[in-house]
Amino acid sequence: MRSLRRALGSVRWYLRELTDESAYDRYVAHVRQGHPDARVPSRRDFERMRTDRQEADPRRGFRCC
Repeated sequence: MRSLRRALGSVRWYLRELTDESAYDRYVAHVRQGHPDARVPSRRDFERMRTDRQEADPRRGFRCC
């Protein structure tokens, strides 16, 4: 049972990294570590900031998918 849990945990981690689902978690950890007094944006605000930054980057261009 323990090895099954470990395997499922590894699959979950891999999928979250692959889909960049963990980006918000990394961002929150970064803000709390480097700027403990700063307000942590909500997940929705974070995704909006990330999308705006990607669309504004002339090297990447706008991607719909």
